[in-house]
Amino acid sequence: MKRELFVIGFFFGLLFVLSFASSLPSGAGVSFINSSRYQGMNASNSNSSAYAGNITEILIDGTSTTQSWQGYYGNVSGGLTLQDSTSNVFYNWSSASPNGEVFASVNSSIVWTNIQCFNFTANGSYADDSAQKGATSLYGMNVTQLNALYNISNLDVDSVNGTFNQFNHAAFFVNSLSFSINECPSVKILNGTGVGVFEEVLLYSPDNRQVVFTSIIQQNTIGFDDRTHDFQMLVLEDGHGADTSTTQYFFYLEIG
Repeated sequence: MKRELFVIGFFFGLLFVLSFASSLPSGAGVSFINSSRYQGMNASNSNSSAYAGNITEILIDGTSTTQSWQGYYGNVSGGLTLQDSTSNVFYNWSSASPNGEVFASVNSSIVWTNIQCFNFTANGSYADDSAQKGATSLYGMNVTQLNALYNISNLDVDSVNGTFNQFNHAAFFVNSLSFSINECPSVKILNGTGVGVFEEVLLYSPDNRQVVFTSIIQQNTIGFDDRTHDFQMLVLEDGHGADTSTTQYFFYLEIG
């Protein structure tokens, strides 16, 4: 089954407003709605009186913000179209609640015909990996190389391998390529009660030598803020130390 793939944005955004021109990826608008971050615990610091000669057992609890990840969430609308090469519309099929996937990559153009599952233990030689399209990368970037790109250690709790540490997702298509249930590294993004509900998988583009973050659309699902969303996803961003630069992400959508 072949499905259509469309470019849907540039930097960041939450509600996707789509414009379709052809069966090839095409540019469209992304509407920014809101962005926020955790500012630390609001409660005043606890204290304990020290008394010379005493040994006191205490439990310290706190939360810090990750320096390795950005979160995106929102809703998706759009549809399918039948057009000629000059964008004359033969017929449109619109849908307020489409199925498919939301993709994010630092590359503005992905070769979707060779897309594959990211492999934590790929050998990193970047040899020809095209035979693995629709399967798992053998020669592409591995998790140590990917972590290093964002100044992450493989031992960090919020490393790529510490985050996408499941193989637990639904089957899905990318263009004409079929990915089986539980085939790729995945993570489940949380709802308001702390239960993982939104499925995200790691794909890899051997032609671009880049990871493609892929969120499987789940229509009208209760999300982290107890509101309904169609997707939630994580993307890598290096915020370690004095690094305050941003990372530009390009978004894509597949409706099927």
